[in-house]
Amino acid sequence: MARVTIVGAGIIGLCSAYYARQKGFDVWVIDRDAEGTDSCSTGNAGMIVPSHFVPLAAPGMVSMGIKMMFKAKAPFAFKFPPTLDQILWSWMFMGKADPEHVAKCETILRDLNLESRKLYEAMAEDLGIGYQLVQRGLLMLFKTQKAFSEEKKLAERANEIGINASVHDLDGLKKIDPTVTMNVIGGVHFEDDCHLTPHEFLAALRKKLREMGVHFDLGTSGVNSLTSVQDKVEVTTERGEKFDSDYVVIASGVWSKALAKQVGVGMPMMAGKGYSMTLSNPVETPTVCSLLMEARVAVTPMQNGVRFGGTMELGEPDDYINMDKVKGIAESIPGYFPNFKESDFEGLPIWHGFRPCSPDGLPYIGKLKGNPRVVMASGHSMMGLSLGPITGMLVGEILAGEDSSLPINQLSPNRYVRN
Repeated sequence: MARVTIVGAGIIGLCSAYYARQKGFDVWVIDRDAEGTDSCSTGNAGMIVPSHFVPLAAPGMVSMGIKMMFKAKAPFAFKFPPTLDQILWSWMFMGKADPEHVAKCETILRDLNLESRKLYEAMAEDLGIGYQLVQRGLLMLFKTQKAFSEEKKLAERANEIGINASVHDLDGLKKIDPTVTMNVIGGVHFEDDCHLTPHEFLAALRKKLREMGVHFDLGTSGVNSLTSVQDKVEVTTERGEKFDSDYVVIASGVWSKALAKQVGVGMPMMAGKGYSMTLSNPVETPTVCSLLMEARVAVTPMQNGVRFGGTMELGEPDDYINMDKVKGIAESIPGYFPNFKESDFEGLPIWHGFRPCSPDGLPYIGKLKGNPRVVMASGHSMMGLSLGPITGMLVGEILAGEDSSLPINQLSPNRYVRN
């Protein structure tokens, strides 16, 4: 039985283990963090988002980022002084943020998200009662007519390409979710979106994987090197542990870039740091997840309360908590949900995580040119949880030498490698 070592025990790594094991591989999952440790897979907004068919690299994003860059509480930041990698990444991002790129990406992003949603439904049956998939859609809520008008156009395009979206005034929104008081002019209901509680899903998936015979080596140390040894790949950790495998899957988020470089593949990626806070006893609990659009804040009802998250701080990963950004999130919420107060968020634990962002807004999925026995699964930006199952299924197909269920040429991890 061929052995696969998966580096990373987040949503992408665990879903890759799930489908690789279904293909008959002997699967090992290794991660420097102990089981249940907070990561980008646990503190995120928990949304599955077919609505997100426009990549991060899109028209208007550069100018909006520049306007926000020097506002302390704005939902975007660019770390200064920038590293050379930041500068190069930004240059590539600017080169992609145009209508032509959006048009090229919308089909693959639509298909990835819709297929992933179907796979979540199948996994819900397979995993049992360990987690709940809430299929009530996503509300995009607006305070300003300008932003609302732009989203109406996006809703029209969504319907044209097979994603269900409907436009509502405040009265219509109240009918969709009467459990929360809103102070907005209107919104768009993306009906195919859904949400879940990330840590509950991950716990249920780990339990299922152990039942399937997947091996775990967690809380060990980081990966120090990847070395080809004849027809094997040797993974060596910082503590000197060695894992000899037929294949390796790199699913370690923003740290995947360094591992790809070890086998000669330059894969531009920046950390997009985000923050979240979870109210365990909120004054109101919505039944539908939402995005507060002008504030760029995500709101998700979960099994342990209501989670509020946002901010995109681009740069190299660090554990510094920017309290101005956290305050910006808390201050924005009463403007949309007036029964909440900024003081509700005082003293709450602040989670932070690093979204692995590619400059073109598409994930990296496929074999690395430097070693075809190494498969990359990273770079999902804000859609890591949303695209977990479909990424895992594609990784399983790649490992088994099968034709991919979806065309993945655009997702090649080698697309920035110079020939």
